[in-house]
Amino acid sequence: MSTPALATAAEGATRIILVHGTGHGGWCWYRVATLLRAAGHRVDAPDLAASGIDSRQLRDVPTFEDYTRPLLDALRALPPGERAVLVGHSFGGMSIALAAETFPEKVAAAVFVTAFLPDCTNPRSQVIEKDYTLSQSLARVSSYYVPDLQSQTPFSEARYGAVSKMYVVCKQDQAMTEAYQHTMIAACPVAEVREIADADHMAMFSAPAELAGHLAHVANTYA
Repeated sequence: MSTPALATAAEGATRIILVHGTGHGGWCWYRVATLLRAAGHRVDAPDLAASGIDSRQLRDVPTFEDYTRPLLDALRALPPGERAVLVGHSFGGMSIALAAETFPEKVAAAVFVTAFLPDCTNPRSQVIEKDYTLSQSLARVSSYYVPDLQSQTPFSEARYGAVSKMYVVCKQDQAMTEAYQHTMIAACPVAEVREIADADHMAMFSAPAELAGHLAHVANTYA
């Protein structure tokens, strides 16, 4: 696929919230966020709990909902009628799934960037438990909250399932392989699949301009 042009945001463009994966923080999006803002998009990249510069330790964040709360609070604070495009990288896919389940009316679209993509049939933890390679490559001691996610019911068709979803496949990813990305997509069909041929797991570093172009497309198309 050719590199998409970074479309200028339309008037009243939807907010884009960039959600990092485990072991990282909002800082990892700085290149993509800069490109999107330069094109006129409104962009936030929050630190989830015990991540980035958030001062809490993992022992202070006992549940996955606690970990994701900064994202949930950001959505809760949106003005009435405003919706956001959520973008989750890696384990951030689980966070945007929880946000879509909690506030489907506030989510214009959910974009999974070489990210865990849970379905509406299996336990929430299944996509994590099936991927053992990624768990070996953490930048900061962290938790996938597998026991907590195992105790939760699957995400619902009526809420999470009703939110428009896109997936960005990173073909050079050696942590979450291309084959596994497609396995998750097959279990949870999405509205659109886009590919970045030269991106590894950290697409925001290896292909920031191309990734930003895909995200701008989603913001201008689905919002």
